[in-house]
Amino acid sequence: MKDQKKAEEIAAQRVQLLSPLLAAGIDSAQARDLKACICEQWGLSERTLRRYLAKYRKAGFEGLKPKGRGRSPHESIAPELLDQAILLRREVPNRSVAQIIQILEWEGKAQPGELKRSTLQGKLARCGYSTRHMRMYADSGIAARRFQRRHRNQLWHSDIKFGPYLPIGPNGAMKQVFLVTFVDDATRFVLQGAFYPTLDQVIVEDSFRAAIQKFGLPESVYFDNGKQYRTKWMTRACSKLGIRLLFAKPYSPEATGKVERFNRVVDAFLSEAALEKPKTLNRMNELFQVWLSECYLNKSHSALENKMSPDTAFRSDKQALRFAEPEVLANAFLHSETRRVDKSGCINFMGKKYEVGLPFVGYTVEVVYDPSDLTELTIEYVGHTPWKVHELVIGERAGKRPAMPEHLQAQPAESSRLLTAAQEKHRQRQTRLAPAISYRSVRKEGVDHV
Repeated sequence: MKDQKKAEEIAAQRVQLLSPLLAAGIDSAQARDLKACICEQWGLSERTLRRYLAKYRKAGFEGLKPKGRGRSPHESIAPELLDQAILLRREVPNRSVAQIIQILEWEGKAQPGELKRSTLQGKLARCGYSTRHMRMYADSGIAARRFQRRHRNQLWHSDIKFGPYLPIGPNGAMKQVFLVTFVDDATRFVLQGAFYPTLDQVIVEDSFRAAIQKFGLPESVYFDNGKQYRTKWMTRACSKLGIRLLFAKPYSPEATGKVERFNRVVDAFLSEAALEKPKTLNRMNELFQVWLSECYLNKSHSALENKMSPDTAFRSDKQALRFAEPEVLANAFLHSETRRVDKSGCINFMGKKYEVGLPFVGYTVEVVYDPSDLTELTIEYVGHTPWKVHELVIGERAGKRPAMPEHLQAQPAESSRLLTAAQEKHRQRQTRLAPAISYRSVRKEGVDHV
């Protein structure tokens, strides 16, 4: 039945390609041009086209069906020969059937012309050694098997989706917005989602912090390799909060399938939002939160047990939520960079000078700061308690030159250690050269020259 349906599909396709030649009133010149065009369009030879046309005129639609080959005795392959073909395919999975036949003929295991390519290809496919089968298991990508954590907050996913253009730019110019979402792996619950006007790490920071404040700390987070996620800040924040930071392998979109699937669901919202024509970012986020609550979080989800809603799954989970202390959370979300202290005991940071202290001249210190408030920085250095520094205020008059720190002042010495060491080195050199023979003092008896 399946073969019959396939044959009818092929015949229908052949009728369609012949249809221009079957029109009435076509002269020989037009027919020649049509045949050349059909051959070029369908990749056929002129001989094949003539054969199709002759079969159709003789038997109509039935004449264009491909004929079954049956099971002639000469099309069977000896079991030992098939075993050798399978072995050759297993040795090099990307070997073509033509190459396998050639090797078997060269080795004398098969007579020239004994093996037909289509016959051997069908046999290999039925045995599970087709090119498609071999490629499937040789793929080095991430396994396609699904996975799901047992409890909430064991694993979070996040992604950035490009949104529509809104009139939020200068003078009402159209500007694209971007959606950042954090999704719980076990329950498919969207912990945080909002549209932002820029595409940088700041939008990830804001969304990540909001999710933690509302629903506690995850055990681990799983991101793609976008530059907004692979940042020094993200590594520091997760380390401070005891969160395991995981990244998907490059060029493996199936690894982040859950959040990618949610992004496709968001396309339905974007279609509805386009009808509303929101004029501000706040209005866009208001519409998104309403849609998220009524059209996703409180709707049954086919991937969850008993098809419960993500909201029900998250709130009914028995896993306790783990929240961070406000001070710890605030410290974890600070940024950190390194700076070298100059000869005046200051550092340059974000176009401003901050006074660190003369004892740290020439040292490289860690600068911990809040991007939204640069009036005060925290300086960290190994072996010292972190301390606060403020922007250097330059007065109208020059202040007294600061005294050089004691550890940088010149150390008095009674003699030059360089010259003392050089004299000793010179003495040792002269001692080694003393036993050498001087040929100037050697004379032959009775002659005045050597």
